[in-house]
Amino acid sequence: MIKPFYPILLEKNMTPATNDPLGFLNNSPQGIQSGAQTDLVQLLLYEIIRVKELILYYDSIPNGGGQLGSSILNELVSEAYSSLVNYDTILMKKYYDLLLNCD
Repeated sequence: MIKPFYPILLEKNMTPATNDPLGFLNNSPQGIQSGAQTDLVQLLLYEIIRVKELILYYDSIPNGGGQLGSSILNELVSEAYSSLVNYDTILMKKYYDLLLNCD
């Protein structure tokens, strides 16, 4: 019998997270509220979600009329998400400001 290369990893059971990282969006009927409870991560996530809805609008424009806008917004969302994953607060602030002005 061949032994697995990572025997420790195969024996561990993963448990689901107890808190929902996007729970603040689901639990608040008004969405993001300004105040001490909000932080840059939450605000940026909210803007990413809002701009993703804009992308759907641009994609729905007939004859490819929204293709350029959609691709630009997709790139912004991708870079904003990358700044979140890397927890680069300077880039997070930059992309929050950029996404905030998207319409």
